[in-house]
Amino acid sequence: MPQNLVSLDISADEIAAMDQAIATLEALTKPFITLSTDDKNSLVKMGDKSVAFCQQTALVLSQNKDALPAGFDYTEMEDDLAAYAALQGRALRIREVLAKMDDTQTALGSDIMVAASEGYALMKLFGKAEGLSELQQAMRVRRPGRRRKGDAAAG
Repeated sequence: MPQNLVSLDISADEIAAMDQAIATLEALTKPFITLSTDDKNSLVKMGDKSVAFCQQTALVLSQNKDALPAGFDYTEMEDDLAAYAALQGRALRIREVLAKMDDTQTALGSDIMVAASEGYALMKLFGKAEGLSELQQAMRVRRPGRRRKGDAAAG
C-alpha cells in the first residue's frame, strides 16, 4: 500500500501570502545582525535561567543609577532587555512554524521517494513490455543508493 503521510494542495494565493509574510519578516529584520560561529562561541550567553537575574539586576541598577559610573549605559541595557523580551516569544513561534514546514517537507519527500521507488519497481517489471527501457535505465541511474553491474555511478 502506498505511503501518504501528507497531502497538500497549496494554492497560488497561499504561496503569495507566504511569500509576502516572508518578505515582511525580511524587511523587519533588516537591522538584525548575523554572527559567525566564532563570534557566537566567544559571547557570554543569556539563557532562560539568566533572564530573571538580568531583569532583577536591571531593577536594582534603576534604583541606584547615581552609583553607576558615567561609562555604564543603563538605558542601553534597559532597551536591550525590552527588545530581547519582545523577540523571545516571536522567535519561538517562528521556530515552531519552521519545524512544521521542515517536518511537512520531510514527509512529502518521503512520500515522493516511496512512490518513485514503487513506480521504479513497476517499470522494472513492466517497462520493457511497454517500450520504456530507456526510462527504466534513466530511473536506475538516478535511484539513490543503488548500483548494479553495468550501471553508471548512482546519483
